[in-house]
Amino acid sequence: MQGSADLGKLVLRVVLGVLILFHGVSKLIHGPGYVIGVVTGAGLPSFVAYGAYVGEVVAPLLLLVGYWTRVGALIIVVNMLFAFGLVHLAQLATLADTGGWALELQGMYLGTALAIMLLGAGRYSLGGANGRWN
Repeated sequence: MQGSADLGKLVLRVVLGVLILFHGVSKLIHGPGYVIGVVTGAGLPSFVAYGAYVGEVVAPLLLLVGYWTRVGALIIVVNMLFAFGLVHLAQLATLADTGGWALELQGMYLGTALAIMLLGAGRYSLGGANGRWN
């Protein structure tokens, strides 16, 4: 039974890591201009925008390899809360044209990161199942 739980943790880590990493690679290719505009528009210092690189490049890589997994998941949670607060606040209580929540993808990212943060990396990870931050 433990083997399937560890396999489930691996699936969660890999899926979230890959999907969030796509956002980070896009920012690496196109630069942080949009994020800087959003952050400074909210009255925050521009250096805060570079946290998106940590949340969308470094943290997903931690999830993918399974090292400091809980920390990586926490970083993604914080990143998603920033995204909700700075970009998606107006959509928080709206439905999409298809009838689902307008922020279902972002909500799934947030929920999955929370689950990984609570569950840890599991046995199939670089840090092992019993690492303190894993």
